[in-house]
Amino acid sequence: MSDSAPILIISGVPGSGKTTVSRTLMQRFPFGVHLPVDEFRKLVVSGISHPIPKWTDETARQFALARAAAADVARRYAQAGFAVVIDDVILHEQAIVDLLSALAGLTVHRVILRPPIGTALARNRNRRSKSFDPSILEDTIRMLNGAYDQIDFAKAGWRVVNNDDQTPEQTADQIVSALGIETRK
Repeated sequence: MSDSAPILIISGVPGSGKTTVSRTLMQRFPFGVHLPVDEFRKLVVSGISHPIPKWTDETARQFALARAAAADVARRYAQAGFAVVIDDVILHEQAIVDLLSALAGLTVHRVILRPPIGTALARNRNRRSKSFDPSILEDTIRMLNGAYDQIDFAKAGWRVVNNDDQTPEQTADQIVSALGIETRK
């Protein structure tokens, strides 16, 4: 571990609250940065490969590039004293191995938000921040939730947070407390 500020990797299915919780959490630090991997993907102006309707080798390559870029930026900010959250839907073990490798030597915490599937679907339906109809994510949410049900996240080193019936502030409180992270409050 280093003297850098903490980096959190927050994952979960679409609609689990990653973006809202990440922003809420980073506001608790004197210096906080939120790095959604999707924002790095949006930087591609020609040739972007979306995961829906079909995941391809090119989609995987572009996600790997976006995660590597997020890790590079996270390292720079953390070493300058900024707490950082990388927010991403992570399913494949290789994705987390690559992220952790890119962040080696830094203080990194992994959190997975796991509300019940009905909560994630309802949150997704109520989103207004997407530039597309979020209903196209419903099958993906169900598929990812089923895949997540097969993974022992706690055994793999993740802090599992069921944020059902919690405000983003309550979830941030739970994360800070569980990880023993010091904030300005």
